[in-house]
Amino acid sequence: MIAKAAGQIGSESWLKPEELAKLNSLELRALGVVEGFLQGLHRSPFVGYSVEFSSHRRYGPGDDLRHVNWKLFARSRKLYVKEFDAETNFNLYMFVDSSRSMQCKLGAALTKFEYAATLAAAMASLAIKQRDAVALGLMNDGISAFLEASAKPGRSDDCVQMLSQPVHSQVTSLAKALEGAAALARHRGIVAIFSDLVDKTDGIARGLQQLKHRGHEVVVFHLLDPWERRLPQEGRIRFVDLESPTEITTDVESIRIAYGKRVDAWCDELNDICLNLSIDRLELTTDMPPTQALVDYLVRRSSV
Repeated sequence: MIAKAAGQIGSESWLKPEELAKLNSLELRALGVVEGFLQGLHRSPFVGYSVEFSSHRRYGPGDDLRHVNWKLFARSRKLYVKEFDAETNFNLYMFVDSSRSMQCKLGAALTKFEYAATLAAAMASLAIKQRDAVALGLMNDGISAFLEASAKPGRSDDCVQMLSQPVHSQVTSLAKALEGAAALARHRGIVAIFSDLVDKTDGIARGLQQLKHRGHEVVVFHLLDPWERRLPQEGRIRFVDLESPTEITTDVESIRIAYGKRVDAWCDELNDICLNLSIDRLELTTDMPPTQALVDYLVRRSSV
């Protein structure tokens, strides 16, 4: 099963964020994540989505032997491969938050946007390797840029180019962006959202609900800097709102407990929203190897 295959991947093959940060380009970072992911993993991360039997075709070199119809071979002495709808109709829609808050980098080597971009570029590469269609959009005050779904070999390069030259908006409306995503993701598929989800939760809930109503499988990669999730034990800290001029400087000890409770309550609310909509929410801090995020998602999907 997929979960078993995922369990075979050793963490020694995963590049840590501080190692990824040393690589000069997004393309190299994504390649590092993909290579770590594929080491020991010999099946598609997306196999299992809408796998309805469609037809047979003659076996060709490189075809997966698991899909050979051996009963038909016993009768005809010819090799035929089962084809499934998912192999021709699969679409991966990715929407990456490019708002100013995603530029946060406190306790990690990569900003939240760099982490999201690395993860999205790696997923695009994996999907293209199995000839599935990939679409990519940038979210801020709506959808600021969008690549239509395509399975062409150069699509992963297109994604890298878009993610390498983002326009970071100071204004954010995730509700508007998610509504735009639902309008653009016209064919049923998997929709992956990469965001810190810093916006009003009721608007986020409405946007995610629209995506689910269109029949998509939705996964939310909720990205946080480690210091956003858990403040350090002591010292002074300056909070800067990247989407407004507001700044606050205070002693960590005076707010650490209350801050932790507020963040926990916010994450719990977002988790409840996703659970009620049957959406996977993966909470990630940017000090985690991005490969781990892919494996976590893979294991989640294997249990569906």
